[in-house]
Amino acid sequence: MKNVFFLGIGGIGMSALARYYRFLGYDIWGYDRTRSELCVKLEETDGCHIVYEEKDDYIEMLRKRDFEMVVVTPAVPKDNLYYSYFEKKGVAMKKRAQVLGDITREKRGVCVAGTHGKTTTSTMVAHLLKHSHVDCSAFLGGISRNFGSNLVLAENGTDIVAIEADEFDRSFHQLTPWIAVVTATDADHLDIYGTHEAYLDAFAHFTSLIVEGGALLKKEDVQLECRARENVRQYTYSVGGDSADFRAGNVRVGNGKILFDFVYPEGMVRDVELGVPVMVNVENAVAAMAVGVICGMTDDELKNGMMTFRGVERRFEVKYNADGKVHIDDYAHHPDELKRSIESVNMLYEGKKIVVAFQPHLFTRTRDFYKEFAKALSMAEQVVVLDIYPARETPIEGVTSKIIYDELTSKVKHLSSLKELQTTLDEMEWDVLLTVGAGDIGLFKIGK
Repeated sequence: MKNVFFLGIGGIGMSALARYYRFLGYDIWGYDRTRSELCVKLEETDGCHIVYEEKDDYIEMLRKRDFEMVVVTPAVPKDNLYYSYFEKKGVAMKKRAQVLGDITREKRGVCVAGTHGKTTTSTMVAHLLKHSHVDCSAFLGGISRNFGSNLVLAENGTDIVAIEADEFDRSFHQLTPWIAVVTATDADHLDIYGTHEAYLDAFAHFTSLIVEGGALLKKEDVQLECRARENVRQYTYSVGGDSADFRAGNVRVGNGKILFDFVYPEGMVRDVELGVPVMVNVENAVAAMAVGVICGMTDDELKNGMMTFRGVERRFEVKYNADGKVHIDDYAHHPDELKRSIESVNMLYEGKKIVVAFQPHLFTRTRDFYKEFAKALSMAEQVVVLDIYPARETPIEGVTSKIIYDELTSKVKHLSSLKELQTTLDEMEWDVLLTVGAGDIGLFKIGK
């Protein structure tokens, strides 16, 4: 049996690759600090061997096996015991993005990039193609509620694979897209890129990686320099207007539904119903359906696929709806994402008492965008700002949640920890709770 080791196997992207290599017949080993639900599934469903501590006796066990490759994530430091062992042993060590890059060089990759919208859009693409005559495989940045997984495997032999193209650490530069989708280029990850100009240059380079005869699909108003080869087809998409190649028109909201007409160069699909009726999903759906058209899906397949789409965990997910209370959880961690999430809640629950509980993600992102976060949060009348979730970072002097809190103009505002959130909520009047952030706020449950 061939062996592959994953350092940081519990990550959303890493776990999908681990499942994929297990499917190919490899024996999978891994390390992670936390035994998350993803790790439990890898152990109990997929038969992976995972350790959660750095132990010398585990090294002795590893010495008895030959490893073809070690897949690493930046979340695991290089002084990790297992990292040091494999590095000294000379085992091939690859970043997750490099492995995905290898896959896109072998297959036709539909690579969805963007500051926001890429997880939902790439999952929509996978759902549409999988439930059509086209079919596909997919590596997703979230757990699809249709598939119950972040990995999708093709069944009819197609070589199309949908991939979320992550711009963090320039990971998406490892990919070789057949179809590249760019949803947004708003500034982010300035701890990596330094300036918005450098960030935009990274997306421009991404377009240069599209294979000959491939396609670029971008949102119409996105700031993007195209460096694609001459024979790469270029398309735009939008909500409203009449100049984009693919667009949504006649958008209707009511009775808990969102309907629109999907217009594409050769025709129209009328009365498309969103399975997850959130306004931001209209533009995500147009992008996904455009990919479907390019891949050869029929009108009926497009319409049925969108109606049966159930979304992604932690992407505007309704986690509680009882006793007159609604709890929606969203992964939004960029000011524009936060703005869209709050707009959707305000529209869907007009007249209700809404509380937005926001957990900032990263000290650098908070430092760079605290005024923008506060402006977005101030769209809500009641706001709770939680402590910053540090992830991979160490604290920065003077950067706390309070710098966001001080800029808020909401009628009611509170500072809180995640541990104290339920107590804070008990002292407030509310009908709808929106929890937002990319950290462990997703673990919060009403009354617990």
